[in-house]
Amino acid sequence: MVIVDTTVWVDYLNGIATPQTDWLDQELDRQRLGLTDLILSEVLQGVRDEREAAETRRELLKFEVFTTGGVELAVTAAQNYRALRARGRTIRRTIDCWIATFCVVNGHTLLYNDSDFDPFEEFLDLRVVHP
Repeated sequence: MVIVDTTVWVDYLNGIATPQTDWLDQELDRQRLGLTDLILSEVLQGVRDEREAAETRRELLKFEVFTTGGVELAVTAAQNYRALRARGRTIRRTIDCWIATFCVVNGHTLLYNDSDFDPFEEFLDLRVVHP
């Protein structure tokens, strides 16, 4: 399963061409793609009106949406944050720690366009799509 991060969905939905959105466009019908509830929330927060939000929601719910959270993931994400900070790599956003940790724990690959995920690949074995 490839989890597609908010950074890629936002660019894709706005028609912005990046290596990640090009990969997504090519692989939509070939790969098993999904997102987390946190990613869904972030994407929907960024849309401008209710009509667009409803349309975006409909499109994203065509993919598998994983529920994240709970005590175990919270503790593991915090451990990962501290481990990376100890290596001099401070992650800017808690949500990125949750998403990356979710992927590592569940063996999912992540498609992203956000440098906060790089340390997870480098030090914590996050599997990543490199378009």
